[in-house]
Amino acid sequence: MRSLIIAVAQPRVTPHDVAANALVHASAVRAASARVVVFPELSLTGYEMDAALIAPDDPRLAPLVAACAATDTVALVGAPVEGPHIAMLAVDREGVRVAYRKQYPHPSGEPFRPGPGPEVLEIDGWRLGLGICRETGIAEHIADTAALGIDAYVAGVLDSPADAVVAAQRAERITAEHSVWVAFASFAGPTGGGYTETAGRSGIWAPDGTVAARASRTAGEIARATMVAGSLACV
Repeated sequence: MRSLIIAVAQPRVTPHDVAANALVHASAVRAASARVVVFPELSLTGYEMDAALIAPDDPRLAPLVAACAATDTVALVGAPVEGPHIAMLAVDREGVRVAYRKQYPHPSGEPFRPGPGPEVLEIDGWRLGLGICRETGIAEHIADTAALGIDAYVAGVLDSPADAVVAAQRAERITAEHSVWVAFASFAGPTGGGYTETAGRSGIWAPDGTVAARASRTAGEIARATMVAGSLACV
């Protein structure tokens, strides 16, 4: 059976400090022992709407590229990029590229343009549909992404502690409607942008809606599971 080890990380971040955050991301990649590691929305800058844009060739990302090369990992990290867009960057041994630009920025408070459309990232024969935060609750986005033919839906998110149950509710809805694996990486602890605390509870859900792995609210935790086509397995 096809399988893919995936992890969701909720690193402690320093607002605006891309160099420091890249080192933290690199440590998480090395600790995860996973083929794919998903990070929260805007994980490289913290949730700062005025953060400087990050280019894929930014030298501060070199430690993260090196960690991915050493572990044969694809890291999916959050960053503001030219456009401006909120983006998901794919980082591997080859370097950094923009994998997805958020289609549905929040209508209030996010000075970013909508991305051009849904995207799928293929890794080892697995088709991963990509999303960012509020898109996990937008039926049109989920349906359009699923229509591309996906095995899993992965997203970086941010929630307040009061909304800690939202991610699980959305994941269960996606599994029920589309029968795919779901992986959400959430911020934990403070993350800038007025968030002194965030929800944590990053998780991975199997196509039948059961929880394959779940982190607590503690910053720095990683949840890890093996996605298996047609069955369940978690480690």
